[in-house]
Amino acid sequence: MAGHPDAAALVAAVRDFLGGLKLDGRDAFHAKVAGNVLAIVERELVARPDAAAAAALAPIVPDDGKEEEDVPSLRTQICTALRDGSLGPATPGLLDALVAANLAALAVDNPRYSTFLRRAAAAPQR
Repeated sequence: MAGHPDAAALVAAVRDFLGGLKLDGRDAFHAKVAGNVLAIVERELVARPDAAAAAALAPIVPDDGKEEEDVPSLRTQICTALRDGSLGPATPGLLDALVAANLAALAVDNPRYSTFLRRAAAAPQR
């Protein structure tokens, strides 16, 4: 639908509404917590960290014929391969993929985290 706000815009509107309320005490605290949760949801809707993590991690795992992998499955496969020795620090692209996947998550969870900011600035753009 033309002109219909997307989910991120709707979440932002509610977050802004909560931020504009004049509350005190416990209600103010709960409104702030709710606003922070909505900010995380908004960043996740925009950044799509699971898609970025899947794109980074999928080339590292052996091709099992599946067209699309979910991030928990990819992480499980990588952990299994690390434990059995078929992947290791010398595996081409492994460390870069793990950094990229974790930067994608940090961009949503805590985008002002100083280590994230340094690594994000230094990370190659994909």
